[in-house]
Amino acid sequence: MGKGKNKAHEPKNGRPQRGANGHSSRQNHRRMEMKYENSDKVKFPVKLAMWDFDHCDPKRCSGKKLERLGLIKSLRVGQKFQGIVVSPNGKGVVCPDDLEVVEQHGASVVECSWARLEEVPFNKIGGKHERLLPYLVAANQVNYGRPWRLNCVEALAACFAIVGRMDWASELLSHFSWGMGFLELNKELLEIYQQCTDADSVKRAEEEWLQKLEKETQERKSQAKEEDIWMMGNINRRGGGWQSDESESGGSSGESESEGDKQCVEYDSLGNAICIDSINSRKSLSEESEDEENDLEENKEPVSYDSLGNLI
Repeated sequence: MGKGKNKAHEPKNGRPQRGANGHSSRQNHRRMEMKYENSDKVKFPVKLAMWDFDHCDPKRCSGKKLERLGLIKSLRVGQKFQGIVVSPNGKGVVCPDDLEVVEQHGASVVECSWARLEEVPFNKIGGKHERLLPYLVAANQVNYGRPWRLNCVEALAACFAIVGRMDWASELLSHFSWGMGFLELNKELLEIYQQCTDADSVKRAEEEWLQKLEKETQERKSQAKEEDIWMMGNINRRGGGWQSDESESGGSSGESESEGDKQCVEYDSLGNAICIDSINSRKSLSEESEDEENDLEENKEPVSYDSLGNLI
């Protein structure tokens, strides 16, 4: 048997070592090499950068995934960026007028947690073109449907989309399974921002959109309140709860209408509507039947029986 470097090393149990994915350690090593070789070939048309403060879960952090793909570069605290800096510390909003800066110098973001903004030294990062993002809704798995809570890749894609580079936005988001949903979710709003020019016009468009949302919310609340069945009360006690047969059949005579107007309604112990005329009619019928029985009793001839009980 060979010794030294040529010796085949096998585990004691005679089985090759396998990773969590079921492949051998050598196969996994080759897969990792191929992954990073392919990632080095991925190039983005403009420079992308971020200040990463390690606030997020590395498995869910979109910025770290872009870094693994070789699409974005991490900056140190103290470094400045020449392009657009999408930051909560920005004064104006991203607008189509920023296209030239984006195409020449790229864009950057601050990769941090929304709950820990006070820990970020904004005075030591950023650049000349710090920008806020206007109203947009997140589509990522952590903050889906929440306004303004965009993650790193969504912020960059929103910046590119607003300045008119939808191709760059789509290219970035294509690396995430939920990514294209961000553009679809904000399609109408992004088209409105793209039609603006400067930051002031984007801000006006944002305010109009928020007013529209507020109006729709109030309308839904008022409509839900009007249609609430618990606000309707007992429908048996509402006016017109009982109609005569003539009115239902479409009778047009004046007598039937006048009679229908005179009819009154009462309610039993369960709240059911009862017509007084029907009660009176039943009473009159019972009285007539009683009178007929009395007349029959008065007109009856006397009857006698013999000792055996036979009728005579």
